[in-house]
Parts: sequence; C-alpha cells; structure tokens
Amino acid sequence: MVYDVIVVGSGIAGLMAAIEAKTEQNKVAIICKTNIFKSNSSMASGGINAVLDPNDTQALNAHIQDTLKSAKGLGNKKAITYMCTQASSIIQKLEKYGVDFHKNEEGTITQRSFGGSSFKRTCFVGDKTGGAITQVLIRKAREIGIEFLVNNFVLNIAKYKNSVSGVVALRKIDSAVLIYPAKAVVLAGGGYAGIFRGNSTNAQDYTGDLLAVCLRAGLNLSNMEFIQFHPTGIAKTNYLVTEAARAEGGYLINSEGERFVNELETRDKIAKAILKQQLKGQKVYIDLRHIPKETLEIRLPSLYSAAYNQCGVDIATELLEIKPVAHYTMGGVDVDMTSCSIKGLYICGEMASNGVHGANRLGGNSLLDGAVLGELAGAKAKAHSLKTHFLPVDYNIVIKDIQAIDKIFESDCSKNFNAIRISMGNCLFSKVGIIRNKKSLVQAFDYIKYLRRESYGLHCINKERRNNVELVSILELRNALEVSEAIILAAQKRKESRGAHYREDYPKTNPTMNKPILLKEVQKGYFKVAFAQSKFLDFLKKTFTNKINHN
Repeated sequence: MVYDVIVVGSGIAGLMAAIEAKTEQNKVAIICKTNIFKSNSSMASGGINAVLDPNDTQALNAHIQDTLKSAKGLGNKKAITYMCTQASSIIQKLEKYGVDFHKNEEGTITQRSFGGSSFKRTCFVGDKTGGAITQVLIRKAREIGIEFLVNNFVLNIAKYKNSVSGVVALRKIDSAVLIYPAKAVVLAGGGYAGIFRGNSTNAQDYTGDLLAVCLRAGLNLSNMEFIQFHPTGIAKTNYLVTEAARAEGGYLINSEGERFVNELETRDKIAKAILKQQLKGQKVYIDLRHIPKETLEIRLPSLYSAAYNQCGVDIATELLEIKPVAHYTMGGVDVDMTSCSIKGLYICGEMASNGVHGANRLGGNSLLDGAVLGELAGAKAKAHSLKTHFLPVDYNIVIKDIQAIDKIFESDCSKNFNAIRISMGNCLFSKVGIIRNKKSLVQAFDYIKYLRRESYGLHCINKERRNNVELVSILELRNALEVSEAIILAAQKRKESRGAHYREDYPKTNPTMNKPILLKEVQKGYFKVAFAQSKFLDFLKKTFTNKINHN
C-alpha cells in the first residue's frame, strides 16, 4: 500500500487537505484512528466565521483585528490575514460541495454573533455545523477516489535523512505494525483536550497522539499551556452547550437567579466567572426559557434533543445546569503556516500551532482554521509529491515499534490503566485547569511524572491480538502523559496570565513574555523549554555565526 499523499485525520482539516491533494492520477489516503465520522470537527456545533463579501474591507479588517485581539499578543498576523481573507472562497467551495448553510428569505447565508466578535460573521447549519460540513466532505472525498484506511493507530513518522518517507501504524484489527510509504504526509489529528478525561467535551481518545509522534520525530511543540475551557458543558454529561445558545440570547444565571457575566464575552472570561461562582457554592445554569420554543427547535435542535435525552430537561421551560469543560487546544506542533522542519511533512488543524489562535481562540474560527489551512496543507503536499520520489524507509523504526507492541502483550499486569486515565484527567483539571499556580503545577508535574513511569509497566490482560482495545488504550495513555508533561512545563515557564492561561500567583500579563514557549523532548522524559526567539534575533545570530565561520 503505497500512496503519493497520506493524510492522518478525518476532521475538516484532514478532509480538506486530502481533497486538495487529489488529482486524477495520484493515490491519496486518509488514515483514521477509529471510524471516519468520529472527529472533533463533526461535533463542532456553533458555526464557521467568514466575511462573505471579499470586497468589504471594513468587515474583513474587523475579523482580522478581532482574531488578533483574542490571540492576546501571540497571534501571527500573516497567518491570521491569510485565514480571514480566504474565508469567503472557502464558504463558496463548501457550498459547491453541498453544505447547506442556513439562509434567510432572500436566499443569502444567515450569520449569527459569537463571543468576542464585533460583527455577525458566523455561518451555520442549525447547531450541527461541523457535522454537516464533515459529512459533505467525506462524500466528496469518496467521489474523487480517496481511500479511507480506518482503525489504524499511527505510531511514528518514517523519515529518510530530513524528509518524510511514510507513516508507521498499528492495524487495530490484528495488532500488526505496518508501514505506509508516501511521498508527502499531512498530519491533521486534532487537539489534546481529551486528556482532561471526565472534564472535556472531546471524545476520550483525543489524547494528543500525533503531538507525541511529532515530539519523537524531533519537532517542537508551541503554546502548549493555552487550553480553552468552554464555559458551557452540560454538568451531568460534559456535552457541549454550543456558544450559539448564548448567541441566540441565552442567559447564564447562578442558583439565586442572578446574571453575573456578559454572555458574549470571550470564553476564558466566562469560564473563570463560572468557576468563581462554583467555588462560592453556587450552581450555574443556562436559561433559555425566554426564547420561543419554535426558535429553539429550529436554531438549537441538537441541544434541545440532548438536554432532554441526557438530563430530562426541557430547555424551553427548565434551566439546564452547566459547567466549564476542556474544549479546544491552541497549542500544538510549531509550524510556519503548515510547514515544519521535516521536508514533505505538513501539519494543520487543531494540532498545529500556526499563530491563528495565539493565546485564546476566537469562537467560530476553529472550523475556518481547519478548512483554510487544511486546503493549504493539501496543496503543498500535492506540489511536493509531484517533484519528489519515494524515499527509503528506515525499518529500524518499524522493528522498534514491533518490539514495543510485543512487550505490551508480554507479562501480566495488576495496574488498572482506566483508573490511571481518570486520575490523570482529574489531576489536570484541578491543578492545570482554568486557574493555576506554582504549587498546583509542581504537584501536577510530580504526579504526571509518576503516572508516566507507571504506564511503562502496563501490559494487556487480554492476550488476544484481534481488536485488542487494551493495547490502544495503553498507547494512548503513554502519549497523553507525554503531552501532559509538555503542558505543565509550559505553564510553569509562563509566569504571567494571558488569554486562556491564568495563574493566580501571576495575575497580570507580562509584556516581556509576548512570545510563544517552545518545547523539545531531547530524550524520553527530558524537555528543553524556552521562549521562542524573534526572527530578527535569529537573523542576527545566523549573521554573527556566518561572520565567525568566514573569518
């Protein structure tokens, strides 16, 4: 199984990349850890931002400025400008593919307000926008001949010198380790908020696997401390109460019926306000009772159904208890738009730290980021694959992965990996969550370090290799713990409060820290952590070094 381009991930970024990379002659495949419909994109409900008229410079500049403002000094203006200016053409492309955005009586796309936005610019399909877009893109991908390799768990990237040569993956059906050679690879595996197990809107298998893969490949992670806690998850089930519920006029009230925050503030401010109410002993609810039932059924059908089916609450007449939950991660692999230091490897979507979100993502920009930068990654992968040949595969990497899998099947184990996952999630939420401090971060790091050591003593109780869920769970846990260490180290390094990162011992923003934190795992369990240098300083350093070498 040899492909010109392999894309890992079936969310909006991966699908857009694969579609853009496909030609009539080449072979393109999408690798999925589970089934093709399971992605964070498919669960994104609120909408996708876009200025629909590309000639409306006032609205376009407002979108750019709102995004930069939300990024809190860590936004990349070049990437943000590209994303915002491409938005109108992306919406047109999605409509052409078959996405049925909500329209008004005149037949033009309806747009709603989202928190932190100065204009109504969020296009939507009810409250299931992400699911509607991904279903259309999956159909398009199938129509043009893209292959889907489902139930493949990516273990590592195969490299030849400093170029990608393929992907090493575990085939879950029989626990076989396979190599998929490729001329170009796009990683679009989503974020890592699922490591906050029990306190996240993400599926529990969103454990940052590909970030751990990139660390092992020698790449840098960036902005890992910035984790967006969505202010409104259903308290009982963690189900996302879309921001569209507040955009449609929903109130946030405490146990005494008091509104305590502007519901259309940025997510970090609302999440902190809710947490403070909870610390006072108050419960927090979303109140939609003043909105006509017909409006709720048309504009928020998924929420209306979920609230009743999960909690027995009729949101037209009853309050729905909510809580903040880990939702989106601004950190990821350090990239320039979509490119990294490995030739032929491109990274996009939530797992990429490209500067479009900075310290705090603007609501409605995640699907846009995935669509726009996914399209760009696919175009670059296609161009690279057309000018290169298949490169050799270092089978020593494959052998090491086979030996690691065999070792997990060996011996017996008395440890409960599920209990470790839950402990990890609770530790991260309580100590590395919405509010952090030096003490909590030290405690979290010591505990996560301990759990990481314990994870290498885990073995499968069930020795059957066919569809062994224990094997994948152990691998996910190890990746999650590796990523958790990176998060905590970055949070310790950033001795200030900025965007989604709030330290009560450093409550103010420090202008001298107005740059990303980069992390590199120099060997297993040992990270190099440093603030990124400016490009100007890099230029001076290179110039100085060249002069010395020349002399």
